Amino acid sequence: MSDPMPEIQSKHSLVAKYVTAPLWEKLSGVVTKTAGFTLAKAIACAVQFDDQHCGIYAGDWDSYKDFAEVFDPLIQEYHGISADAVHTSDMDVSKIQGNIDPTAPVKSTRIRVGRNIDGFGLSPGITKDQRINVESLMKKAFANLEGDLAGTYYPLTGMAETVRQQLVDDHFLFVSGDKNLIVSGMERDWPEGRGIFHNKDKTFLTWVNEEDQLRIISMQKGGDVRAVFDRLARGIKAVGDSVKAESGSDFMLDPKYGYIHSCPTNLGTGMRASVHIDLPGYAKQGAAV
Repeated sequence: MSDPMPEIQSKHSLVAKYVTAPLWEKLSGVVTKTAGFTLAKAIACAVQFDDQHCGIYAGDWDSYKDFAEVFDPLIQEYHGISADAVHTSDMDVSKIQGNIDPTAPVKSTRIRVGRNIDGFGLSPGITKDQRINVESLMKKAFANLEGDLAGTYYPLTGMAETVRQQLVDDHFLFVSGDKNLIVSGMERDWPEGRGIFHNKDKTFLTWVNEEDQLRIISMQKGGDVRAVFDRLARGIKAVGDSVKAESGSDFMLDPKYGYIHSCPTNLGTGMRASVHIDLPGYAKQGAAV
């Protein structure tokens, strides 16, 4: 017999729409193999908070399969894809045409992706041993990077104050305290097994064991999107190849949904691009703008 279905506080969330009483009855007793994750853990944020749009996280790749009757329609609605959709991805830098207008007031450009290594849980469900093993694997993988991608890994555990302050000043350091990450289980055993890698020029970074096992980031001052994307594409391949060489494992890649992430909103390429721009006088105008 299943546990009673919890009250979903986010009444207008996708969880409220797709986690029905019959599906709860059917799936609430299922426990995933890789991380021991459950549907109750997956929807914890929608149960506890009233401001969720999506409201669900996956604890491992198994979650997307074992709870497919919830995840599939939710993902299809959020991403606007059909039930028979197939993922495509093209990281060919040569196909990028044009660039940001050099006269635009762009201060910096940043592109990131999330990646997760097959065989380990995703951050909401990953076990303590798995998280530590991911970090150990990445220390070896980072050591293999060469050229402009080569750099240093800084574990959060035992981090010297001078190092911490420099990472804060560089706006690189991720911190604890996000309510969604806490309730979803992503900040368990904080800060153990977590850290930040960056190259010498501070233009290529990787966060280890934050919302995803890896957040791979390329960034630089100015608006040269092509250069930022080129470094990102090379970095993703270099990190993936190094992980493969060290462990024999690949990034989680689903034929239908693309690269697997803990949050279904990031499925696909897992990519987000952003710029910081300078808008003189904007703050003086305030709400009138």
